[in-house]
Amino acid sequence: MNTQEATSRCERGGKNGKALAPAGGFRIEKSALPRNLRRIVDTDSILNALRQVKYPGFSRDIVSFGLVKKTEVRGEAAVVALAVAASAPEVPERIRAEVEAALLAAGFARAEVSVAVSAPPPPPNAPAAAVAAPKPEPVAGVRRVIAIASGKGGVGKSTFSVNIACALAQLRGPDGEPLRVGLLDCDIHGPSIPLMMGLSGQPEIAGEMFTPPQNHGVKVMSLGFFIDEDSPVIWRGPMIMKIIRQFATQVAWGGLDVLVVDLPPGTGDAPLSLAQTVALDGAVIVTTPQAAAASVARRGAAMFPRMEIPLLGVAENMSWLAMPDGGRQEIFGGGGGKAAAEALGTEFLGQVPLDPNIREGGDAGAPVVVTQPASESGAAFITIASRILEKILASA
Repeated sequence: MNTQEATSRCERGGKNGKALAPAGGFRIEKSALPRNLRRIVDTDSILNALRQVKYPGFSRDIVSFGLVKKTEVRGEAAVVALAVAASAPEVPERIRAEVEAALLAAGFARAEVSVAVSAPPPPPNAPAAAVAAPKPEPVAGVRRVIAIASGKGGVGKSTFSVNIACALAQLRGPDGEPLRVGLLDCDIHGPSIPLMMGLSGQPEIAGEMFTPPQNHGVKVMSLGFFIDEDSPVIWRGPMIMKIIRQFATQVAWGGLDVLVVDLPPGTGDAPLSLAQTVALDGAVIVTTPQAAAASVARRGAAMFPRMEIPLLGVAENMSWLAMPDGGRQEIFGGGGGKAAAEALGTEFLGQVPLDPNIREGGDAGAPVVVTQPASESGAAFITIASRILEKILASA
């Protein structure tokens, strides 16, 4: 695989770049600094500017992703070398353009940006920093892994995950046997799955493997088992990635047909780490009907095809409130889920009503699909779970 290098230069007018604008907002006249400090200030300004440039489709910047290989001040020019592993040519071009714009906005008179582009998988002699992430591996003892994701918080994704896992446990596989189902809570900053599944206490440990507790026919693993109920989870990216990998490799699931993974909202460290660690068979996107939620859901869902993870479909939560007279009131509007599915080119899996019984079941650790499977909301979860199962079996 050949490495291509694209170099571009752009210039800016003004006062010859004499004044520099660091992140704090004030301006430093370079002429007022000793020569040996000018280069330090300029180099820091380069990195500060590059931290404003996000990798396309992600919330992380190119510095934290390790794409910046070299920064240098050469006269009035900011010189930056990047290494990007991407198969889509528009990705490095977009990064280059945004880097140039950020450097000029930071006060440099010129920006010289070189981008070394390699298509994954990288050649054996490629620099280590340009090597693509390791290939995701299957979870030991698990036949299918599906992620439940959302573009934003507040759409009831974790409640949806719990009920879908319990609904799948009520279904039968091609062999006629009940499905063996697990639920992995990767919503690291808000691990609510143990409460909604009626579980507490720390899991048993055999050697280096955690034994997942079980309820409602579903095996469960969550950070919520290991932290105090009132303790906030204040972790940076590396710690989040470590616990995700640990959950993916050190849980003795004991043989599952389906593992449902509850992801945190958005496209941050946790979903990215999971996608790079675990071979996912597909992702289900959860949204509410209003346009604002559906729009964010579409943006968040775009991450999965870029990582070669198929979209199984979009499900709409809190679609309507059932009225005493038998009518329906669309509290959050209507049509957002179906519109999001059409925009993403995937299936619209169905709607779940805004039902007080769903909330009560979650608070009590007794999901509505378990206690009231024939209710309108219980039946909706079972229908959606059946469609998910059909899709993952068809892709086998």
